[in-house]
Amino acid sequence: MEQKRGIAVSPGVAIGSAMVLGREDLRIPQRFVRVGSVDAELARFREAFATVCAEISAHEKVASERLGKQYGAIFNAHLQLMQDARLIAEIEELIHKNSFSSEFACSRVLRKYAKTLQNLGDQYLASRAADLFDLEKRFLRSLAGERREELQQLNSPVIILAHNLTPSETANLDPKFVLGFATEAGAKGSHTAILAGALEIPAVVGVGDFLGDLSGGDMIILDGNAGLMIVNPDEDTLTRYRNTAQRAETVANRLKLLSHLPSQMKDGVPIHIYGNIEFPTEVTHCTDRGAEGIGLYRTEFLYLGEDDDPSEEIHYEAYARVLRAFPKLPVVIRTLDLGAEKFPASMQKVIDESPNPCLGLRGVRLALASPPLFKKQLRAVLRAALLGDVRIMFPMVATLREFRQARMMVQDVAEDLEEEKIPFRQDIPIGMMVELPSAVQMADHFAREVDFFSIGTNDLIQYTLGVDRSNPAVSGLYSSGDPALCRMIQTVVQAAEQEGIPVSVCGQMSSDPMYTPLLIGLGVRELSVTPHLLPEIKQVVLSLTLEQAREIAGHVQTLDMARDVESYLRGELKKIAPDLVV
Repeated sequence: MEQKRGIAVSPGVAIGSAMVLGREDLRIPQRFVRVGSVDAELARFREAFATVCAEISAHEKVASERLGKQYGAIFNAHLQLMQDARLIAEIEELIHKNSFSSEFACSRVLRKYAKTLQNLGDQYLASRAADLFDLEKRFLRSLAGERREELQQLNSPVIILAHNLTPSETANLDPKFVLGFATEAGAKGSHTAILAGALEIPAVVGVGDFLGDLSGGDMIILDGNAGLMIVNPDEDTLTRYRNTAQRAETVANRLKLLSHLPSQMKDGVPIHIYGNIEFPTEVTHCTDRGAEGIGLYRTEFLYLGEDDDPSEEIHYEAYARVLRAFPKLPVVIRTLDLGAEKFPASMQKVIDESPNPCLGLRGVRLALASPPLFKKQLRAVLRAALLGDVRIMFPMVATLREFRQARMMVQDVAEDLEEEKIPFRQDIPIGMMVELPSAVQMADHFAREVDFFSIGTNDLIQYTLGVDRSNPAVSGLYSSGDPALCRMIQTVVQAAEQEGIPVSVCGQMSSDPMYTPLLIGLGVRELSVTPHLLPEIKQVVLSLTLEQAREIAGHVQTLDMARDVESYLRGELKKIAPDLVV
C-alpha cells in the first residue's frame, strides 16, 4: 500500500480500478482471471510474447535496411530485453501463482524494472526505462488486439490517473464511468478543478510524479476530501474507507431533506442561496437541492473543444434550457470569459500572440475586442430573456470605461433586434463581476452605474496575491482566508449598501461552508454555490444567527495570517455544523 498526497479540489471518496493516461494508451480490462483459467491465460501470454518478438524483429530488419544497422540496434536492444529469462519468469509466476491477467502481470513487472533503472542514478540506465515502457505498450496492444479506449468510450467504472487534464477533457468526462481522477499537475481554483466540482466527480490534483509507479488495473482509493490517493490499499484501509463513504452518503441523504426549507438564519434573516453552473444539464442538480435560482451561469462550455464559434441559435438553446427550469427565479448569465487555460481552437491565435495571456485579452476585454462574437451572445441572451428573469453579468471588468462600453453594446444589440422585429426583452438588469483590485478600489463609483455586484473570489485572490492558481509551486499561497481578501469583500459590500444594490459571492469561497459565517458577518446576503454543496451551505445558514456571524467576522478581522483565519473558521464550523467537518 502506498499513499500520495495532493490538493483536494472536488470532494467525495472513490474506490476503483485505475486507468492510467499519458504513458498508457491502452487500458487493462481486468486484474485477475479465474483460477481455472490460469493455464489458458499463460498460453495467451506466450502467444502475445511470440507476436511482440516477431514484431520487434521485423522493425529491426526494416530500420537496418532503410536507416542503417545502428538504428536497427535500437530494436535489437528491445528484443534482448524482451527475451530476458528472468523477466519472462516473473511475469509467468504472477499469472500462475496470483491469477493475474496477462496485461496486469506484464505491466507490473515491466514498470517495476523501469522504476529500478530510473532510481539507479545512472543517466544511461535511466534512459533505458523508456524501452521498458515501450515494451509494455507493445504487450498491451498485442493482448488487447489493438483495441484502444478513449475517455469518451469507457464502458466500465474507473479512476482516471493522468499528468493533467485540460478543461475540455474534464468537461467530457462521464460521471457514470469516471469515479474520480487524480493528476500529477494542477492546483486548487483551476478551471479543471471547478469543472470536477460541477460534474460532482471526486478529484485530487498536484500530486506530483506518480504515473511511472502505477499500472492500469491497480486498486485506488481517491479521497477528494483530504487530497489523498491510496494505491493498492490493504483490507483494513479499504474497509475503513468503505465505511466512511457509507457515512457520507447518510449525511448527504439527511441534508437533502433541507432542500424544501426556506433559506433563513435561526433569527429569521433571509440568506439567498443560488447555484453556479457550467452546463445546462446541471440545472437539475440545482432544482433538486432547493436553489433559489442561478447566480452564475458560465458560458465558456459552448466554446471549449470547438473549432468554430457557436451560432446564435446554439447560444439561445443553451440559455433557454436553463430558463425553462427556472422561469420565475433569477438566472445570471455571465458573458464570455475565456481565460488563459480555456481558449477554444478557433481562438487559439489570439492567446498565442500574447506573452502573458492572464494579463491580456480576458473577460470583457476579449468581448469588446471581438464585437461580432460578443453581439452574437448578447442577441441570444436578450431573446432568451423572454422566458424568465435574466440578468447579464460582465466578467473581469477593470475600469468604468470597459463597463460603459459593454453596456452600450447591449443597447446596440437591442436596437438591432428591434429593427429586425425579433422579439426580445429590454429591461434586463446588468451587473459585473468584481475580480480585480481596481474594481474593488472603484467599487463606490461602479455601484452608481451597475444593477448588482458579484464577487468572484477565485480571480480576486489570484490577482491580489499575485498567485497563479494553476501553478503548484505557489498554489499554497492561494487562500480564501487571506486578510487582504476579507478587507476587499467588506469594501465592496459597503459600496453596494450605500447605493442599495445587491452583492453576491460566487467564487469557490462561497461554496466552502467554513467561510459562510464570515461572508454573512461581512454583510453578504447572497451566495452562489457549486450545486452539490448547496445543502451544506444551507445547513450552516439554518444553524447560525446574525449575531454569531458578526462576532466571527469581527474576530477574523483581528487576525493577520491566512492560516490563523482558516484554523479559526474551521473550529467555528465544528461548533455550528459538526457533520460537515471531515
